[in-house]
Amino acid sequence: MPLIPEEPQIHESAQGPRATPATGRTASTPRPVPGPRTAAMPRPGRPGPAPRPAPPAQRQHPTSGRPQAARPENRSAPQLQIIPASADGALDAADEAVDLLLDSGRAPGDILVLTTGGQHPWAMHELSFGDAAYWAHQEAGDDVFFAAAVAADRVKSRPVVIVAVNGPVDDAATRALSNARESAGALLIVCGDPQRINAALGAGV
Repeated sequence: MPLIPEEPQIHESAQGPRATPATGRTASTPRPVPGPRTAAMPRPGRPGPAPRPAPPAQRQHPTSGRPQAARPENRSAPQLQIIPASADGALDAADEAVDLLLDSGRAPGDILVLTTGGQHPWAMHELSFGDAAYWAHQEAGDDVFFAAAVAADRVKSRPVVIVAVNGPVDDAATRALSNARESAGALLIVCGDPQRINAALGAGV
């Protein structure tokens, strides 16, 4: 037989405004990085471990990407940023700087990475296919290019040059830093010992 409720059904009343999830901020998701990123692909990016979290100090690229040709004095004095790193950690620091630049919207073809010591893993991988194929990537100009600082005479200028001081800061490294400053159109980032880098850049003037 049907049940007759003896008491009126009580509905919960609104208990004040409820907190609604914030919609102004979206969850941070990894952004696709332009260009190949792993050695398994035809043109690898930077083989090795996944990029590490960004260091506390935010690295900014110049707000203006205008050519500096009209004022030659500015071409030899790009904005300088020094990222403290040991010789063993300079490559990792350079990779982090590349990731930050790409995430900030800088085009891959704007970035050149030079090493004063051993070659970057990307360069070693590409050189295994032959010298001509390796330098063809620079000519294409559509991706980050990695090269040894001693090959500065074959490297073309780019808006951003990153130098990983992954070897001793000797005369060769000093010349490499001086050449890198000439090659950088807007921003020069150097990863290594700040005191030695400043001394080397001063000696290279």
